[in-house]
Amino acid sequence: MAAQDARDGTPHLRRSVGTTQLALYALGSMVGSGIYGLIGKAAGEAGSAIWLSFLVALFAALLTSLSYASLGSRYPRAGGAAYVTDRAFGLPVLSFTIGLALVASGLTSVATQSKIFAAILADLAGWEATSPAIIAVGFLLILSGIVFRGIRESMWVNVVCTLMEVSGLLLVIASGISYWGSVDYFEIPPERADMGIGVVVLQASVLAFFAFIGFEDAVNVAEECKEPEHTIPRGLVIATLAAAVLYIAVSITAVSVVPWQELANAASPLTAVMQKSAPSIPAELMTFIALFSVANTALVNYVTASRLIYGMSGQGLLPSFIGRVHKTRRTPHIAIAALLCVLLLLVVAGQIADLAAATVLLLLVIFIAVNASLVVLKRRASEAPGRFEIPIVLPLMGIAVCGMLLVTRLASSDWRAPALAAALLAGILILYAVMRMTKASER
Repeated sequence: MAAQDARDGTPHLRRSVGTTQLALYALGSMVGSGIYGLIGKAAGEAGSAIWLSFLVALFAALLTSLSYASLGSRYPRAGGAAYVTDRAFGLPVLSFTIGLALVASGLTSVATQSKIFAAILADLAGWEATSPAIIAVGFLLILSGIVFRGIRESMWVNVVCTLMEVSGLLLVIASGISYWGSVDYFEIPPERADMGIGVVVLQASVLAFFAFIGFEDAVNVAEECKEPEHTIPRGLVIATLAAAVLYIAVSITAVSVVPWQELANAASPLTAVMQKSAPSIPAELMTFIALFSVANTALVNYVTASRLIYGMSGQGLLPSFIGRVHKTRRTPHIAIAALLCVLLLLVVAGQIADLAAATVLLLLVIFIAVNASLVVLKRRASEAPGRFEIPIVLPLMGIAVCGMLLVTRLASSDWRAPALAAALLAGILILYAVMRMTKASER
């Protein structure tokens, strides 16, 4: 048993994750199902200038990613954003809200990916229309088994899935690179020409930004990393830059092979690219790769949500029993089981697309809070610096950029996503109030 167990006699999470595994973990979360479907929608907004939108999105993502990297090197704790906001502001209600908002975003993502996985598999296998619900439930049970089994097993599954995802994107690039230079890469939709290329690219970058979301998941496995003070910054920076290179190359390839007008209307944009650039390769191959992509996104979000609950339990924000670690598997088994129950309800309940869209707004609020936490902690003389420090101007820029993206998103979105986000925040605050009253009555 590890030395850390000997101090208090209780099992702790196992440290087995190195820099390469963490980089692949973060990359697998970012290069998920989003890029496989997102590229078409982004092309509809930015035309052939989509690559510029991904470049702008990289700038926005890198600012917050560097803040996470710096915080991870300072405070390598499970709980991520909830822990650092609590340390910076000392407001339990804020930490509770931030933590559960992240858990909610993870759960809606897992439930959504489960349904997508089931639909793709049922269509690929030609099964009956009633089978997706059964497949989704079975998928969740297998997923929970992997997460319970251990972080090492989860990481290896993640490595396999990430390599499959990246291989699919590299295949798209390799098959279409001969088309590069065949179009005007600054062409935007004519109906939006009066707005100017700068505004069009910026608006599309809001959509492209969400292809980078996932880097924040890496911090939540900090207590399972070897030498987390070094591993987290390196892993995050490597993953973010690798995703950026892939996204920009794929976007240039896609609009070079298929006109952006057709790309915007394609049901499966990258499949359409492959059908034209490499017609000898079966179209089902990209569908098969998409299965791995969807499964990987769900796996990473499941692991992240369980570690968030574990970390919040350790902070006293949630009941202590929910953060217990299994003696043999060294995983937060009660948290995993509780999340499975919620996930099964979400999958069976039906439509969750609006709820998933609302969590996008919550994530931007969370990123603002994380950047603000770093600013506060860097200015506090009693806080020891980490192994990876960044100038204070970077988190300040992160606040500004995320705030701009949030305002842009609110301005362009219908009322349902903001209303659901507000309702979710209200539900979290009500739960916090109930827990406070329960604790008070027990005294």
